[in-house]
Amino acid sequence: MKFYDCKTAPSPRRVRILMAEKAINIETIQVDLGSGEQFSDAYKSITPLSEVPLLVLDDGTSISQVNAICSYLEEIYPEPPLYGRTPAERALVESANNQIVMNGLSAVAEAFRNSTPGMKNRALPGPHNYAQIPELAERGLARLDHFFKGLDDHFASTQYMIGDYFSVADISALVCIDFAKWVKKPIPADFENLNRWYSQVSERPSAKA
Repeated sequence: MKFYDCKTAPSPRRVRILMAEKAINIETIQVDLGSGEQFSDAYKSITPLSEVPLLVLDDGTSISQVNAICSYLEEIYPEPPLYGRTPAERALVESANNQIVMNGLSAVAEAFRNSTPGMKNRALPGPHNYAQIPELAERGLARLDHFFKGLDDHFASTQYMIGDYFSVADISALVCIDFAKWVKKPIPADFENLNRWYSQVSERPSAKA
């Protein structure tokens, strides 16, 4: 297998953390997003989406999108389980992870891509160009306020996103909070529950992946 990565990008970091938690070693190829390598003919011949991360299997099958890659790796490297240990837990992990992606990661991306000069005409990832909409950047920042408050309330009564169990939902939330720093949105100091959780998961060796 080959893992196409960009060390500075948040999306592939979610996969790297999962691989670190499972002690998975896969040949990794860095894609320079800053220079536009993702739009090269060579890379587009592997994935027309022009995005990272990407996992290419030994038979040439290309798997894109974070959750698809992580789900595949969970299947072939089941220990430790990061998608839930029971049917109910798996459902809860999937629900929490989807909410983090929808309400957290997408909010940061909305704010970042619609306000950063270097993202001009790149308001959405992928092979097509889209103009920035400043109002969407403002909306993304407002959404993050609600997202942080919701997490702080959640962690008032639980250690991790799902009880006492570290899962891919915690990985997504960690990456989201670090990504939010790109738009100058740190965790508010008075959100003690969220800050406690963030300190705890940031101390895991995998967080440095």
